[in-house]
Amino acid sequence: MADLVPAELQRVDRLRPPAELTDEEVEVWVAVTSSVEADWFNPGNAPLLAQYCRHVIAAKRIAELIERNSNDVGTFLELLKAQREQTSALKTLAASMRIAQQSTRTYRGNARTISQINVPWEKALQGRG
Repeated sequence: MADLVPAELQRVDRLRPPAELTDEEVEVWVAVTSSVEADWFNPGNAPLLAQYCRHVIAAKRIAELIERNSNDVGTFLELLKAQREQTSALKTLAASMRIAQQSTRTYRGNARTISQINVPWEKALQGRG
């Protein structure tokens, strides 16, 4: 029975947002980091996650401008182009950090566990063992 008790529990702190993020971007950071396991992100991911947060807020600003400028066709089309670019950047960043729904769901739509999410280097490490 004593074998079932872990020898030591480790506390894992969530990655803290960089100081240069705005309050709105920090809100996005906290929402994203709170939606995954505490050790999902590490300091090496911080620049990508910071950019993701910036793009979320930029996309929000563009959406607000689209609503205000829907009568001016030229401006409207330029804003739609900017919105497409933000969406593309968000999609790329989310996929690379494995926070996109495609990365966190099975083909049936069920949530994946960490052990089900394969990363390329795991196979290489298993082959060494």
